[in-house]
Amino acid sequence: MIATQYKISLPSDYDMNIIKDRVRNNGHKTDGFDDLKFKLYLVTEKGINDNLQNSYSPFYLWKGSNGLNKFLFDGFYDNIIKSFGWQSVNVGIPLIDTTTSKIKENKFLFQITKEIHPQESLNNLKNKIDEEIPKIEGTEYLIIYNPEKWFYDAYYFLNDLSSFKEIKGVIYSILHVSTEEPKQKVFKDI
Repeated sequence: MIATQYKISLPSDYDMNIIKDRVRNNGHKTDGFDDLKFKLYLVTEKGINDNLQNSYSPFYLWKGSNGLNKFLFDGFYDNIIKSFGWQSVNVGIPLIDTTTSKIKENKFLFQITKEIHPQESLNNLKNKIDEEIPKIEGTEYLIIYNPEKWFYDAYYFLNDLSSFKEIKGVIYSILHVSTEEPKQKVFKDI
């Protein structure tokens, strides 16, 4: 599997309804996309949930590289380039994935990023990471890592934000979830 995300920073006075309308009108187009486990249409809004800026930050979990290659090189990603200009696509490798179809029921994605420090052995690193990440009861989560930059991200799928006020990270609102099943469309009203 491969995780990808591009984070488009938007001006502080940007009308986020433009993004919400974009997702409402087009989010369904990635429902059932080849090799896609899920795509989360994510936003942050300045001043909401302690976010410092507006952003549009779609996050993908691919079952293989064929779907990602199709998305990037067969014209689909061109919509991002035309609307927002050239964007870097962050790539990560899934390490732990507890997600099920229940992710479609969530309104928020919470992300924390931690560095993987130099060490004598990476043996059992997966278990060490799973032990050190905060536990949020009743949530599914995904851990991805990047060995080029040696960091990992923990993503938690949430409906209720009251359970982790002491944990620092980024809270995204989920506008839509596309999954491998094309008939199931979920629009989140924000």
